[in-house]
Amino acid sequence: MLSISQSRIAVPQFARTLFPGVAIAAMLAMAAMFVSGQYGGPQILYALLFGMALNFLAADETAKPGIAFASKAVLRLGVALLGMRIGLADIAGLGIGTVLLVLAGVTSTIGLGVLLAPHFGLTREQGVLTGGATAICGASAAMAIAAILPRSKVNERDTIFTVAAVTALSTIAMVAYPLLAAFLELSDMRAGILLGATIHDVAQVVGAGYMISETAADSATVTKLMRVAMLVPVCLAIAAWLSIAARSQAGTRRKVSLSLPWFLVAFVIFACANSAGLVPEDVVLLASDASRWCLVTAIAAIGIKTSVGELRSVGWRAIALVFAETLFLLALVVTVMTLQS
Repeated sequence: MLSISQSRIAVPQFARTLFPGVAIAAMLAMAAMFVSGQYGGPQILYALLFGMALNFLAADETAKPGIAFASKAVLRLGVALLGMRIGLADIAGLGIGTVLLVLAGVTSTIGLGVLLAPHFGLTREQGVLTGGATAICGASAAMAIAAILPRSKVNERDTIFTVAAVTALSTIAMVAYPLLAAFLELSDMRAGILLGATIHDVAQVVGAGYMISETAADSATVTKLMRVAMLVPVCLAIAAWLSIAARSQAGTRRKVSLSLPWFLVAFVIFACANSAGLVPEDVVLLASDASRWCLVTAIAAIGIKTSVGELRSVGWRAIALVFAETLFLLALVVTVMTLQS
């Protein structure tokens, strides 16, 4: 028989490591939901602000692993569960125009980054990195593209700069873009398309969508996941570009390993199951509630990791380039949507 001490040791180490940070983020989510229920206002925004107020915990060794887990794994689980109530009819409802808009936004923004980078005193590789992060899915795309680019100390520095810049701008966009959608008098679905086609990170896209309505959040998520799906072909294109550029150099062949984000696969599977009527209504409602909890918890964790002072550590040229790419993508999407109306 196991003794009490042995049973304590039997508790998985990863659970004991992650619990403090995840518990903090979950409690902030509960606080955000309580304040929202009592006084109104978006839960997502409250969770973000509460998290930013506890930014000092981002450096706490006890809480840090759980906070990182909540901001990534819990977020992705929340996005995956959204598929339970988004059917394929929703995707078809966005229309071929939205698909073409996403393709145009991704390719032109990356192209702009490559063209502008030399004018900002940066390399074309930095233009690809910042353009891809802005056009596809923020920090996640930056990390994926950085893994394709040749490894060096400069590459690592540029990656850190890019992640900090896109995260900061994405957080600002999460608050500002819903106001822009209201100013443009867009319907909830079209507002969601605007958010999903322009904001960098998945968490901020979903958060901005919920600031408007569930309909906006749904269309924003589907549109955003179209952009996320572009990560693999873009990375393959970058790898091919590097291979062609390195042909004249001996011994530059590099092995590239790519994988499709699991939460995108899960989202599609859940959406297909829901569309086929295989998921009971009670399960759909339960998944919807679980998704909301996961997303609010993830936003709280992201808030803890977000510091206004981070901008000071980012090179101004990299920030300026990401800012220019962000404005270009926003202007492109707004122009196209205005012409379509």
